[in-house]
Amino acid sequence: MKVLAAMSGGVDSAVAAARAVEAGHEVVGVHLALSRQPGTLRTGARGCCTIEDSMDAQRAANMIGIPYYVWDFSERFKLDVVDDFIAEYSAGRTPNPCMRCNERIKFAALLEKAVALGFDAVATGHYANIVEDENGNRELHRAAAWAKDQSYVLGVLTTEQLAHSMFPLGSTPSKAEIRAEAAERGFSVANKPDSHDICFIPDGNTRGWLADKVGAEQGEILDRNGEVLGKHEGAVAFTIGQRKGLNVGYPTDDGKPRFVLEIRPKTNEVVVGPREALALSEVAGTKFSWAGLDPLASGFISEPGASFECHVQVRAHSDPMPATARIAPATEGVDNVGDAKGPELIVRPHEPLIGVSPGQTAVLYVGTRVLGQCTIARTVSAVPVGV
Repeated sequence: MKVLAAMSGGVDSAVAAARAVEAGHEVVGVHLALSRQPGTLRTGARGCCTIEDSMDAQRAANMIGIPYYVWDFSERFKLDVVDDFIAEYSAGRTPNPCMRCNERIKFAALLEKAVALGFDAVATGHYANIVEDENGNRELHRAAAWAKDQSYVLGVLTTEQLAHSMFPLGSTPSKAEIRAEAAERGFSVANKPDSHDICFIPDGNTRGWLADKVGAEQGEILDRNGEVLGKHEGAVAFTIGQRKGLNVGYPTDDGKPRFVLEIRPKTNEVVVGPREALALSEVAGTKFSWAGLDPLASGFISEPGASFECHVQVRAHSDPMPATARIAPATEGVDNVGDAKGPELIVRPHEPLIGVSPGQTAVLYVGTRVLGQCTIARTVSAVPVGV
């Protein structure tokens, strides 16, 4: 096959490209330039897709012996990841920019261009597996190394995208084995630390960065009954579950701390309450997709709207929790401001989820298989107001 290897400049993508070559594929390496102002991306071990990462990727490509190119995706990255991040926070939600980057850049824009240029697949250094069922339908599964598994951030992939995806590292038992292999191949990135944090916020100060982009206007801090407890300097700076920095002037009757429960961007209000109120009995979203055949087409459920058992994971490094899910028709679903939405994927965990915010992604699993995902738009507290 003709394979485009996405090379971030890290050890994983370098080894993935090398393995694709050894598997007999015709491989071309490509690095994505995501900013026209390199200083706006994190550098060193804390970033990804910077100029120095581009140079690391080129050195690896040269050693592997494959052609190497840099593609400018900066405009698409700004629109689909950075601007989306700002818009989601402005709407009181908590987005996952890495999830959006995978969805809209690496497996939409990049894959679209690769297929248009005649490539059969895009190979990346993600830790995940693609498995074909007895009918040849592709499914996304967890990697062999669960500690490094990245199937959560790939949960946004569609059936069509899975058909052109390749993950050469999925069956590798550990990251240590990848580093050892990279050292044997002579790659300079063998011991390069993993990237982390948000690449387009250079100093890591998300609150300050957001305040600069969208402004900060003083508003009220309320309890769950609507009583005003204090003032804040900008709702966009808060996240669900936050405890510090509330600046509420007096304690609760029972002396317990307060946590952010809700952010209301339309009224610029922040709602706080006890930790127990962070527990959610239900999450739902209308923006959902299936990683492979949908449950009805695959026979996993027998009829539209039927409930099914699964596990739900709401963060990249959290544990999956048993849950019951179903697709509700449009007339049932409403968002947090009462507008009709739908159809929507409704997920009810068997035990309450703690501190989950609209904007996060809920990924559904059946065993090791990624069934699909939704962007959470609506939540239901397990603790009614007044309790």
